[in-house]
Amino acid sequence: MSKEKFEKAKELLGEPAFERNGVAIYKMDCIEGMAKLGEEIVDLTVTSPPYNIGKEYENFIELKSYVDWCEEWIAQIYRLTKSNGSFWLNVGYLEVEGKGLAVPIPYLLWDKTEFYMLQEVVWNYAAGVACKKRFSPRNEKFLWYVKNVKDYTFNLDSVRDPNVKYPNQKKNGKLRCNPLGKNPSDVWQITKVTSGKNRSSKERTPHPAQFPLALIERVIKSSSNEGDLILDPFMGSGSTADCAIRNNRFAIGFEISEKYIGYASDRINAYFEDKEATEAQVELVLS
Repeated sequence: MSKEKFEKAKELLGEPAFERNGVAIYKMDCIEGMAKLGEEIVDLTVTSPPYNIGKEYENFIELKSYVDWCEEWIAQIYRLTKSNGSFWLNVGYLEVEGKGLAVPIPYLLWDKTEFYMLQEVVWNYAAGVACKKRFSPRNEKFLWYVKNVKDYTFNLDSVRDPNVKYPNQKKNGKLRCNPLGKNPSDVWQITKVTSGKNRSSKERTPHPAQFPLALIERVIKSSSNEGDLILDPFMGSGSTADCAIRNNRFAIGFEISEKYIGYASDRINAYFEDKEATEAQVELVLS
C-alpha cells in the first residue's frame, strides 16, 4: 500500500532531483511540496528544521515569523499523516531577546499543532562546545507527536536495549526483564556525528548538522513498520532517507539546497553500492 502511495506522491510532485530504490528527494520548498500531496499518505515524519540561529542553511528571521512559519509546515505534516501515524520533531535552542540565551525551541512550538504531543525525548549527544560561564550543552529534544492517542504505531520490541545489568534475574520463577532487553527510556545517549581530522565519525558528510543513523533508526523502527512511507521535509544530509531504506521503508524528502541533495544522494548511492558488492561476494562464495 505504501509503495502505491510513494508512486502516487512522485506522480503529484513530478521529477525528483534524486531517486533510487524507494527514495525520492525533491529540490523544492517543503510547504510548496507538501501542499501538492493528498491527505493521510505518510506513516511517519522525522525531521529537524532550521533553528533560526544563523547557520549556513538558514535565513535568520524575527522570532514570531519563525514560529508562524513552523506552524505552517507542521500543519501540512498533520494533513499528510495517516490516522495512526506519528511526527517526530527535533529542535534545539535559540536566544529570545531579553528573556533567555538558550531557550528550548520545544517551549515555543509544542502546542502549535493539532497533533497530540505524546512525549518529549531527550537526546544526550555526549560531545559539544565547552562553556566557562554556564554548563556545557549536551542535549537536544525530540517531540513525539501522534494523530490519534488511542491508536498509533509503537514497536517497543524493535528498539529494546539489550544492555541489561541482570538479564537472568527472576521473580517467582519468571524473568524480571524482557529477553529482548529493557525499555531505552526517554533519555537517549547516542553520540553525535563528529567532525575533525582525527575524530571524524565514519558516517560523516560535509553537512554541518547531521543526525547519527543510530538516533533516527530508533525513531523509525519504533514508530513505523516495514514498507511504510517516511517523510522528511528538511532532508539535509539524508539521514532519514538513509535510515528508511536500510530498514525497508520508502522515503520522500524536500531540500532547497542542491549541495545538500548531493550529499544525500552520495551516501544513498554508497549504501546501495556496498550492499550490491556484499551480495555479489556472498553469491560468489555460495556458487
